[in-house]
Amino acid sequence: MCFWRWKKGAPDEPADHALGRSRGGYSTKIHLLVDGMGNPLAFTITGGQAHETTALLEVLEKADNDLHDSEGRPVAWPVNLAGDKGYRAEWIDETLIDLGINPIIPSKSNEDRDARTAQFDGDCYRRRNIVERSIGWLKECRRVFSRFEKTAINYAGMIKMAMIERFLRMMCS
Repeated sequence: MCFWRWKKGAPDEPADHALGRSRGGYSTKIHLLVDGMGNPLAFTITGGQAHETTALLEVLEKADNDLHDSEGRPVAWPVNLAGDKGYRAEWIDETLIDLGINPIIPSKSNEDRDARTAQFDGDCYRRRNIVERSIGWLKECRRVFSRFEKTAINYAGMIKMAMIERFLRMMCS
């Protein structure tokens, strides 16, 4: 089989190649789950027009698959999950609580804070910048911030390469 035929019909490749129109033109969003030190645990990519909440379950699913040992015991599992107001929805709170994760998501200004099922921890929320710094670090990698790759699979491969480089630098220092 020719390589170009395999590439065109790759089963994991999204139809839109994780490219979407947003205000700035064509773009891609990286949805990232990191630990308390900023080390990436799982990620997924979507088109730029996609809302953040559309990829939350997929990122958690990837983390669930990757963060368990051969016997099914969790090696690392988030205790808290912080997100901005874009992640504020009742179904997200319920899903995270069912998974044993404490949601650290602030209430929206038009929402009754006392009616929420999850309590907001402001001290823990201040550490959310760890995710922002991890995204900023990823964007220092030229192939990640400029996305030269046409396919989402190749772009995800470049993100994985950047993550591997980060882990190797951390281990060698």
